[in-house]
Amino acid sequence: MNHWKKLHLLDDDFSLFYQIATSIQEICDLDEMLEAILSKIKQAFRIEGASIVLHDEPNKEFYFLRTAEAEMKDDPFFMKEMRFPDDVGVAGWVMREGQTVVIQNVARDERFFNGLDKKKGFVTRSMICVPLKTRKKFTGVLYALNKIQGQFTEKEAKILEILSTPIAISIENARLYGELKRHADLLEEQNRHLCYKAKERFNKAGIIGNSRPMSQVFSLIDKVMDTPTTVLIQGETGTGKELVARVIHFSGPFKDKPFVAENCGALPENLLESELFGHVRGAFTGAIADKKGLFEIADGGTIFLDEIGEMSPALQVKFLRVLQEGQIRPVGGNRYKKINVRVIACTNRDLEQEVKKGRFRQDLFYRINVFPISLPPLRHRREDIPLLVNHFLGKACKKLKKSRPHVSPGAMELLTSFNWPGNIRQLENEMERALILAGNAHEIIPEHLSPNLRHDLPHEGYISPGSTNLKDVVQQVEARMIRQALAKTGGNRSKAARMLGVTRQGLINKISRYGLAV
Repeated sequence: MNHWKKLHLLDDDFSLFYQIATSIQEICDLDEMLEAILSKIKQAFRIEGASIVLHDEPNKEFYFLRTAEAEMKDDPFFMKEMRFPDDVGVAGWVMREGQTVVIQNVARDERFFNGLDKKKGFVTRSMICVPLKTRKKFTGVLYALNKIQGQFTEKEAKILEILSTPIAISIENARLYGELKRHADLLEEQNRHLCYKAKERFNKAGIIGNSRPMSQVFSLIDKVMDTPTTVLIQGETGTGKELVARVIHFSGPFKDKPFVAENCGALPENLLESELFGHVRGAFTGAIADKKGLFEIADGGTIFLDEIGEMSPALQVKFLRVLQEGQIRPVGGNRYKKINVRVIACTNRDLEQEVKKGRFRQDLFYRINVFPISLPPLRHRREDIPLLVNHFLGKACKKLKKSRPHVSPGAMELLTSFNWPGNIRQLENEMERALILAGNAHEIIPEHLSPNLRHDLPHEGYISPGSTNLKDVVQQVEARMIRQALAKTGGNRSKAARMLGVTRQGLINKISRYGLAV
């Protein structure tokens, strides 16, 4: 072979290496990459086919990953069904010996397994079979099949051995990537699930909060909602007692049953008795027909009695019988009706004090106080105020069809420092009012808030009532200092961090922890 011919063959070899290396680097899809590589091998070696067979170690089998044999490469049945034991054929020998084999005439080689040819309709005459290995393990084999002219050479076998390493590594990387992607997808799904559960927990049907007092409320709701137990919800006006009652009902087994609500302080005694227990025709002037009471209407579900502390002593006696006997008697009637109702009562009064003062029956108090839930006033859960501000601002924007403005640090400082005697209801109204006053402004500033908020700012050493441990006090002081620093720097976190003597990331972490981001 002359010098120029050797150079030409060398150029062909380098060209093949370059094309395969390019395919490995530039083609992201594994199937597409292997098809390109096998096609280039088939063309460069002038052969009828090239295939890659992978080893399935757990099942002790080989299976075809990709083939460049024209008769089979687009046959899905072939790709799925062409599996064979790993202890037979040339592939089995290559795996056991860990070395390349060149067979010029397979009919004369006892290692050849012709079962595959019968399945795929391809006649194998000659082959090179090269092991695919990484540093970790044996991966499979690379076949070059049926030399069209002449015979396979040792040089061609050597070239395939050189190519086998990057091919094996590419396949192994694809496998690892697949495992990592599946793991990442699983983590993403778990993260979505955890986020959903967290959102569900800290935004239960509109009850918003992540403070410790609200976490305790959510825990109690979770425990009681699947039971028929009588619940007493206590809390100041505007703390969301009816909302809690609705969550208990509609989150549990009673959700498809009636939920009936009545305010015991909204009606005179005689009308309230008729509303609750019903009446018969002729029971009083205007009773022209029998009427079902709310207890009967709520049968099988929940009756919610708001402001139970306003119920008269005489009506308390009748209500006690309902709880004890599970029976009601309509006004003017002489027969009792059996009912099955879960009672949720609520009050803004301290019923224990009402009992001591003789204004509420002690036996009735113990009957309704089976599972008490105390809702904290807003001034005892100030860290929830930024969450509520954002929620009510969004709600008001939707109602008024306005774009959502930003809340300035100064305005947020006033909102979180105010005592909120009207609690959540007052805060909701305040945000709607501020949005209207802001007009088309992109920011709600202190001037858009009610005068009493601006004039009722607590002093520097103010600590929320109910703070019983050092950790609570430290958190309140930290949150207040961060708000003040943000207000002074116009919301610039870098400047605020320098002012406070902390790192910017440390400040960001605290802003997130205390829900101060606006």
